[in-house]
Amino acid sequence: MQEDIRKLRQAVEEDVVKRDAGVARIASMQKELRGAIAQVEEFTNAKDRKGLIMAGADRAIRELMFIFKDDPIETPLEEASLSVWSRMQLEE
Repeated sequence: MQEDIRKLRQAVEEDVVKRDAGVARIASMQKELRGAIAQVEEFTNAKDRKGLIMAGADRAIRELMFIFKDDPIETPLEEASLSVWSRMQLEE
């Protein structure tokens, strides 16, 4: 899209495209480009946030399993942690 904007600018400078129409189109294309960039950043930030949450959950579950190792609660805790992990992955 940046290349299209560059080509349009060049066409305006060379008087291939009328200046007023070209400037309006360039402004429109730049606005569209900024919107696309914002969408990509939002998607990336959401994925990064989700990854951090999953990493934190994994760490918490591993710490709990280590704390309650060889304890009668170990088996139910393991089953509960697997259930929580599955649910978190489905929310993705």
